[in-house]
Amino acid sequence: MPGPFFFARVLLINLRIMIHVLNIVEIVEHREEFFKQCYVITTNSAHCGARRMAETAAHLDDNVIPRQPVRQWVISFPTPLRILLASQPQLLSPVLQVIHRTISSFLIKQAGFRADEAHTGAITLIQRFGSAANLNIHLHCLFLDGVYRLIDGKAVFHPFSPPNTLQLQIVLQRLIQRLMRCLVRRGVLVEDQGQLYLDEHESTAPSMTPLQASSCSYRIALGPRAGQKILTLQTVEPNATAYPSTRDRCVNHQGFSLHANTYCAPTDRQKLERLCRYITRPALANERIKIRQNGDVVLKLKSPYKDGTTHIVMSPLEFLQKLAALVPRPRLNLIRYFGVLAPNAKLRPLVVPHPPDSDSRSVTEQDESAPTPRQHISWARLLKRVFNIDIHTCPHCQGNLKILASIEDPPTIAKILKHLDLPTRAPPRAPARLPDGFDFI
Repeated sequence: MPGPFFFARVLLINLRIMIHVLNIVEIVEHREEFFKQCYVITTNSAHCGARRMAETAAHLDDNVIPRQPVRQWVISFPTPLRILLASQPQLLSPVLQVIHRTISSFLIKQAGFRADEAHTGAITLIQRFGSAANLNIHLHCLFLDGVYRLIDGKAVFHPFSPPNTLQLQIVLQRLIQRLMRCLVRRGVLVEDQGQLYLDEHESTAPSMTPLQASSCSYRIALGPRAGQKILTLQTVEPNATAYPSTRDRCVNHQGFSLHANTYCAPTDRQKLERLCRYITRPALANERIKIRQNGDVVLKLKSPYKDGTTHIVMSPLEFLQKLAALVPRPRLNLIRYFGVLAPNAKLRPLVVPHPPDSDSRSVTEQDESAPTPRQHISWARLLKRVFNIDIHTCPHCQGNLKILASIEDPPTIAKILKHLDLPTRAPPRAPARLPDGFDFI
């Protein structure tokens, strides 16, 4: 399944050509006009990202995730490993296998079975961005909060008690040990006198490595301010308690973190779909991006940092560098399926939900029938599903609505609006403004 970063594909092609040929600052003479064109591409394609987010979440909820409890496990990596996974994306598959085996063995043991007696299922989404549009590769794993056993040809689900903080600490330490051994075997880590070091590796895309490394460390890769920190705005008072050091089912060790406190009950499918939309969302929202009169880009953070930072300010070229670092490599699947939810798992037909029209058919008939291609969901259904807006039903009489006419003649449209006492012209677009009290340059 394609990833959620469709919005910057065209930008990446232009950026890679520029980076390979000349310095990005030297080649773009009219960089402000170039940025405005690229920003139009980004904002228009963001609608595609929103649609893909809603469609993917609906697909996972309707056709993949069983009607059983689900728990989200979020794993983040230290900065050196983020840069390593970005420059060598082929390492993601073995890393994911180690993580899935470690968590699955713990869950099966938590249920009171041996590894050969029960099966788990998970969906992992590889998310590449942070709230500041920085490169931050981390994993959102939706694990079934229980295990399946095959009894008399039927898949029987066995729930278990949720893990506590001490158990998560043990799982994280075991996970780190296995990951380090895996990376040492593959030659990307070197062990010397009990210490591990990153080996000098050859990136598959050397031109992107400076952008990725700078994006991970909140710095600028190219241009007049190369190597400097991104300019930030602090519009609120610092709050040391904004990110509490101890949270339920959240542990940290050696730069790794593991969070497993988000739980969806089997009857709360709306919460599960909202969670799926959250983990499949695009990197940026149009509402968070503003362009100042001097051409700088102001990006609003989702939540303030401890030091009170609420915005970051970038030049157009610095903003393009961040976008380029977030785009995944071609043909890199960002959604992975494991266990009973894997495409070729034997238990998958027995556990995944089926459409209503296929309930009358047996599992054997469903397996033998030719698979039908996945259909796009119409905008009307997406609006109904996400925002509970039904454009097919009259809000007054609850009757079915239908299209009477499609009016495209501007004078006719203005005449109708005037008759309804509605404005005939769109309001003027105001320039982007910073919060009160902050007027830079």
